[in-house]
Amino acid sequence: MTHLAASATAAVEHVLTVDCPEAPGIVHAVSRFLLEHGSDIIDNHQFGDRRDGHFFMRVRFATSGNENSTELLRRNFAAVATPFAMRWHLEPAGTRRRVLVMVSRHGHCLNDLLFRTRSGDLPLDVVAVVSNHPDHEALVSWHGIPFFHVPVTSATKPEAEAQLLQIVDEFAVDLVVLARYMQVLSNDLCTRLAGRTINIHHSFLPSFKGAKPYHQAHERGVKLVGATAHYVTADLDEGPIIAQEVISVDHSHTPDDTLPSRSSSVPATRSRRSASCWVKRWETPSMALTGNGVDARAGTI
Repeated sequence: MTHLAASATAAVEHVLTVDCPEAPGIVHAVSRFLLEHGSDIIDNHQFGDRRDGHFFMRVRFATSGNENSTELLRRNFAAVATPFAMRWHLEPAGTRRRVLVMVSRHGHCLNDLLFRTRSGDLPLDVVAVVSNHPDHEALVSWHGIPFFHVPVTSATKPEAEAQLLQIVDEFAVDLVVLARYMQVLSNDLCTRLAGRTINIHHSFLPSFKGAKPYHQAHERGVKLVGATAHYVTADLDEGPIIAQEVISVDHSHTPDDTLPSRSSSVPATRSRRSASCWVKRWETPSMALTGNGVDARAGTI
């Protein structure tokens, strides 16, 4: 067999994610489609939310084909999706997502994301970093990534957000990660980036939203603090939760020094795990945006 013939019949792996209203026959329809297209299911996860009447499915499969296989599968699957009103994505496995990181002065989440990406731990490409301060330009430039200093004031916020959207479009960004970015996005920007912006908030939401969560926690005398990764919506720190992590504290930890230093690794860990979760498509963006969060489902289905 020639090299050309071998490449034409090589197995190509894809990932199909689906969400739609619950109905009989969804799994059968998807499985039949894959069988009819000569595909072998490698991994399948599904979840039916009976309370909301919604169904979610993620299938990884292998099929014989070439570089045209993906478009052919997409065209043919549309006929399966329409009767069930599916929202779906079908793409080659291992597709690397293009990520834009936004940061202010605290750089631990940014540094962790850049290091984990450079070392190959995260299946993504950080294509640009935007900050309202110039502090991290040297770090970002060392990684060979474009850095954009976009100052934000109440007077310049519309222009700053317009510049941000221009960067998102220019770099074909799939996901925006707010890694300790301490500016509140406007309602219009949240709508424009709905479903593809996640925030790393340094508290265990829904407790202690907004500014100075360490001070709020200290005043209430809590014994657990943590970090929450969630989708960004127009409601501040109230978007659907993706993942959370906590650590123990006591009365000896203060909100200005020991408490932030003790808990700084938690947002960093959450940021990389949440980005990885989003990129690997253990859940679809629409799954989270149904309003019930996704962390438990992502780990169990």
